[in-house]
Order: sequence, then C-alpha cells, then structure tokens
Amino acid sequence: MRFVMVMLAMCAGLPLLAQVNKNDTIRTDYRPTDTLSTVHSKGETAIISEIEAANGPVKKMVYSPVKAGLYSAILPGLGQYYNKKYWKIPIVWGAIGTGVGFTLWLDKDYRRYRSAFLAELNGQPHEFSDRPYIDKVALANFQDTRKRQRDYAILISSAVYLLNIVDAVVDAHLYEGRHDPDLAVAPALLFNPYSYTQAQTAGVGIRYKF
Repeated sequence: MRFVMVMLAMCAGLPLLAQVNKNDTIRTDYRPTDTLSTVHSKGETAIISEIEAANGPVKKMVYSPVKAGLYSAILPGLGQYYNKKYWKIPIVWGAIGTGVGFTLWLDKDYRRYRSAFLAELNGQPHEFSDRPYIDKVALANFQDTRKRQRDYAILISSAVYLLNIVDAVVDAHLYEGRHDPDLAVAPALLFNPYSYTQAQTAGVGIRYKF
C-alpha cells in the first residue's frame, strides 16, 4: 500500500517538473537592468538656437554699384564680370571694338583726303592726281564727309562705353530685387471681359508681396 502511494505522488509531480522555469530559459533579446538613459536630451536654449538658425534669413550676395561702375570705367566688361554676367562681356567688347575700329578707319581716310586737299591747293602732286575728275572741291567734300562720319563713330563708341558703365551699375543695384521672391515680373495672360472674340491677351504680370 505504501508503494502505491509513492507511485501516485510521483505521477502527480511530473506535470510540475515539466513546466518551464522562466529564469532558466535563454534570452534572445537584451534588456538592460539599469534605469539610467545614455541619451542626453537637448536643453531649451539649444533647441531655440536650432530653430532660429533654421528659420533665419538666407544670406544673399550683394554687389556694390560703385565698384561695378568703377570696374567698367577702367576696363569695359570688367563690371559685368564682377556682377557675374559673363554673357554680356563679348557683347560689350564687340560693340566697343567695332566702334573703335570704324573710328580709326574713318580717321585714316579723312587724313588721306585732307593731305590730298592741301596738296591740291598748293599745286603739288598727291595720290589722286591721276584722276582728272577729282578736284579741290571734290577733295574738300570727301574730307568733310569722312570727318563727320569719324565724329559720329567717336560719339557712338563713347555712348556704348557709357552704356557699359550704366549697365554694370544697374545690374549691381537691382541684383537683390531680382532675387526677391516677393517681387517678380513674368509673362501672364490678361483677361479682357469686354471682348467677345479675344478673351485672353498676352502681357506682363508684376507680383509684389508685402
């Protein structure tokens, strides 16, 4: 009878031995036992500084109109280089170079006719002596025409030179305005409510925010 009781007690204890002890299992995940965090939170001052730096105004490049005009006066096209308008430099050089070239050519022609005219008045031979239809009157007209054309060429070249300075100054002065997102000039369609045949026309729209 005692043997039977022992066997029943052993059979009743088997389910308890089969249960898994949580402390004996192997952990596959890491759970720190300390309660102190290694990540330091930012202070209020640091957070405010970051927000102000992110929302601060973007630094814009500003060009000096005085420097741009001075550079263009010293060397045409240098002011456009200062304003980073490189595509304008060949235009400036081409316009001024053409004017100077015409001026030199017309001045040389004027001096030729001038020398021939003075030689004709003094009865001396000149390069046009073998042409009987050219007399002192014709030579005087030729020299006056060439002189007038040379003066016009000098005037136009000077105007192009001044325009080069003005262009550099205006570009430097309006640089910030052209890059202002609140001020924009762009093509736009203009609506005409009083026209039945053409309700839309092309035009230029100006946008300004304040």
